Order: sequence, then C-alpha cells, then structure tokens
Amino acid sequence: MTIRLSKILLLFFLSTFSLQASYLLIPMDEDAQKNHLKAYGIAFWTLEKDLSVDWLLNYRGGSFLVDNFSEIEKECIIRGVSYEVITDAYQSELKLKLAHPESNTDVIKLEKPPKVAVYSPQGNLPWDDAVTLVLTYAEIPYDIIYDKEILSDMLPLYDWIHLHHEDFTGQYGKFYASFKNAPWYKEQKKKFESDAQELGYAKVSEQKLGVALKIKEFLAGGGFLFAMCSATDSYDIALAAEGVDICDHMFDGDPMHPSAQQSLDFDKSIAFKDFQLIKNPNIYEFSDIDVTRGRKVSKGEDFFTLFEFSAKWDPVPTMLCQNHTQIIKAFMGQTTAYKKSVLKSDVLILGENKRADEAKYIHGKLGKGMWTFYGGHDPEDYQHRVGDPPTELELHPNSPGYRLILNNILFPAAKKKKQKT
Repeated sequence: MTIRLSKILLLFFLSTFSLQASYLLIPMDEDAQKNHLKAYGIAFWTLEKDLSVDWLLNYRGGSFLVDNFSEIEKECIIRGVSYEVITDAYQSELKLKLAHPESNTDVIKLEKPPKVAVYSPQGNLPWDDAVTLVLTYAEIPYDIIYDKEILSDMLPLYDWIHLHHEDFTGQYGKFYASFKNAPWYKEQKKKFESDAQELGYAKVSEQKLGVALKIKEFLAGGGFLFAMCSATDSYDIALAAEGVDICDHMFDGDPMHPSAQQSLDFDKSIAFKDFQLIKNPNIYEFSDIDVTRGRKVSKGEDFFTLFEFSAKWDPVPTMLCQNHTQIIKAFMGQTTAYKKSVLKSDVLILGENKRADEAKYIHGKLGKGMWTFYGGHDPEDYQHRVGDPPTELELHPNSPGYRLILNNILFPAAKKKKQKT
C-alpha cells in the first residue's frame, strides 16, 4: 500500500511539474503593459545574461517571451514591467499558432545584445536627445563617441550607432539668423573650428564629411545606423556634396561653390535624390528634403501611420514597426518629415502621413548594413525649441513614438533568417 501510494504521489508530482509555468510572457499590447519602454530594457538585460529572447512579431503589440528565471521576474518587478507566467504547453501552442501560414505573425529569436554607440559631443546631457533619453530611461547601456573616435576607426567596435542632432554640412545647424550673437553659438563655432584643425582639416565641413564617410563605410560593412531630425538629411546632403563647398562665407570664411546645386552627386547619398539646397544662410533649413516649411497640418491633426508588413516575409521592417498602435501622434523638428518625391526608389517607407504626402519613418540597406531615419526631435514634445525643458519619460512610459526608437535598438540582436525566395 505504501509503495502504491508513493507511486501515485510521484505521478501526481510529475504531472503537476509538467503543468508548472516555465516561461515569462512580457506583453506589449496597450492595456496589459504598464511600462512599454522599460520592457525593452528587460529584453536587453536578458540578452546581456547570455539568455535568448523570443520577439513575438505582431502578437499583442510585439510581445517578448523568455525563460522563467526568478532573476528576470524580479527585474520585471523592480522596473515596473508587466509580465505573465505561462506554461510550457501554452508556449508550444502559442508558437504553433504564430507559425501558421495564414497568420501574419512570427517568432524572431534575439540572441546577442548589440554594442550601442551614440554620436554626440561632449557635455551633452541625456535629455538633449530623444535616443539618449530613452536609452537612459530603459536602462540600456551605450557609449558616447564623437568625431575623434570615429576618425580613429573605433566605429567597427560597435554594432549600432545613433546620430545625434548633428549638422554634417558644416553650417552649424543653420542657426545663424536666430543665434549668431548668442554666446553658446559663438563658443560652439570656435570649438568646432579648433577641433577640425586639431584633426588635420582646414574646415569643419571637411571634417564632418570625413566622419560621414567613415559612418558610410561602417554601414556598408554590416553596421546599423539610426538617425533622427537634422542628422538624417544633413548627413545625406554631406555625402552628395562630397568635394563641393556648399557653405557660405559666414560658416567657413569663403563663398559656396557657384554651381553647388549642379555639382551634387546623388549616387553618393543613401536615402535622398534630386533635392534642392536651401542656400540662404538666414533660412533655418538645409534643403527641400524636409517638409517643415510650408506645412499646413495642425497639431490636433498631425499623426502618422505605420505600415503593416509580412512578419514571415519581411521580418526587418516588421520588427521596426512593432507597436501597440498603428496611428502615432507626430512631432516636429528641424527636420520634421521627408518629401516623398526625393526618396530613392529602394527606400522603404515605414510610417507616413498620407494626407500630407510625407514620409516620417524610412528604412534602407547599404552593402551589408541597414539604416533607419526618423523625422522630428522628440516624440513626446510636439515642437521642441532650443532651451525648452527636457521631456520626463516617467510621464510617458507607454509612448508609441519612443517605442520605434527602441525597436531599432533591438533588431540588430535578431538571429539572421535565411532569405525566402
């Protein structure tokens, strides 16, 4: 009797054990997740512990699935991230469901945390830039590098780089009309000129071009590039203007090339073509790539819509568009969004304002690498101005606009899938 009872208890224990939870589901839909932004930090932290993360594309807003380790559960509690405990049987059933050919879902395995670099000048605080702000809030580590590090070939040490709101054309952000007499503007110009000379360049524009070419080389070799606001169009303009002086005398001491526009080489740019330079130094704009000037979209009607891609056939754009909503409130910047007519034919539009005929969020490839450009300055500050107070992300833990930035952080960690033919 005792032996029989022991067998019954053992069978009961084994059957109970098989039903025990063995996975943590971190939901990313609208109502189930208390803090979407910190959830990305949990995924990154898990990868840092040499554990894999399954990204459930198009399932509950792009949820994450991880093994049920107590350390991960504790970290979720500490960071205020919602999670659900699920059984091994439920996990298997869920993955079968997501793999079904008729379901626009898929599972992407994230295996290794990308080494992240942020291109930013010394002295800038995290809240000076939306990317450093959200990386800090989500507790995702990053290194700050700038011209000296890039020109000394340190960029290949990283997998992913974000371009701070930089002016790669050497025109100091086209702030001349409004701030030429401001102490900070004068000091910045003096510092940039001194740095250029120290690095062996006659002009700031030549130094910035050197940096832009190094980044392009990094991208072609398999790196990942993410840029926002003026770092997007000014970067591409600098590439197209290689060897052509497009700076007026107040920026570099001599006039621009008389045929600057006609001398642009659009084969050298990566995203834009056939754009027209804004030559007037008193106009706060680089070219007609940006749509900010002349926009007739009111704040209350300013939204952009994410495209829905095939999770099984187009996993990269699908990852970049994971969100708990497809309609996202827009935000302005020196470069707010892109005129569609100047996009190269191979550029993929991820998000657009169709009524205004403008692209907000775009993506492309160069060589073995990939890039993403995102128009605007701060997803939770509609019209950020110089000197405005920083955004407090504690007030926006579920920001869909900021989620797009963090999608770009995680997708380099994805295990490469064999291309379908």
